[in-house]
Amino acid sequence: MDHDAVNAVFVPKLTRMETKADISARVAREIMDTEVARRNAKTARLRAARLEQEAEAEAATNKEKTSAPRRARKVSS
Repeated sequence: MDHDAVNAVFVPKLTRMETKADISARVAREIMDTEVARRNAKTARLRAARLEQEAEAEAATNKEKTSAPRRARKVSS
């Protein structure tokens, strides 16, 4: 008889300790998944803010360079 078929028909009953361990593991995984999602969201938000700030700084630098033309130096002989 196929082992998978036997397990599908006769599901083993978990003991009380195994059930409590499963509950604890599930809750711990949920907590960790929530923390990971929160951390990833924060990282994405901070990255977007940093890129925006860098773009503004780049635009300000470019504006300063183009707004004040330099005078040509006189070459003394």
